[in-house]
Amino acid sequence: MMFRALSADWLKIRGKGIWFLAALGPIGLAAMQGLNFGLRYDYLMKSYAADPWGGLLENVLFFVPIALFLGITLVCSLMANVEHQLSSWKQLLALPISRTAVFSAKFLQAFLILCVSCLLLSISTAVLGIILGMDADQMPYLDLLRIGFVQLFAALPMLAFQLWMSLTLKNQGIAVGIGITASVVSMFAMQFPDWMPLKWPLLAYMGPGEAKVIGAGLLLGAVITCAGLIHFNRKDVD
Repeated sequence: MMFRALSADWLKIRGKGIWFLAALGPIGLAAMQGLNFGLRYDYLMKSYAADPWGGLLENVLFFVPIALFLGITLVCSLMANVEHQLSSWKQLLALPISRTAVFSAKFLQAFLILCVSCLLLSISTAVLGIILGMDADQMPYLDLLRIGFVQLFAALPMLAFQLWMSLTLKNQGIAVGIGITASVVSMFAMQFPDWMPLKWPLLAYMGPGEAKVIGAGLLLGAVITCAGLIHFNRKDVD
């Protein structure tokens, strides 16, 4: 039943700009670092001479949480607006499909879109490294995959929360405002204590306790998802 709802959801987001947004974030982030290295090429390549790929990943790393939190916010909001703008919740929930399946399908759809975005980040960063003249034989394939995906796993609490807010509140300004605030505040995440979820994406990649941080993200994300699902099941729709 959930997969039937998911199939319908893929059709609904056609022409809504969500895929453009999913591609814009990672490609834009790589382009920004391309400009950074282009303007300071000699200095940066000399500074990272011992490990140029590591230097590139380090420069990309600290901007990923900002892009990730903002991307989560906009993807969830755009997905929810498909239903809110058409006032189609009553028609959708009147179909022989459970609310649990509807909510689960939208969570899975948002997660898959973000996975595509993370994969594009890995690919665009690898392409940028090659363009900058870094040795392809020394390319850190695992780290290129980790830089996006482990941060996404650690950011699942934000995904669960944003989806909950976006689906249950017709006024998207509240959810979007919270998401933008989280994105801006995440710029200072390294100054936060380790227990704060806004710091978890960075900790999931660079430590300490990467596995524990990812596990905490998965667990808290599951708890928030369950809370959102219970609320969605009980809430009256307009």
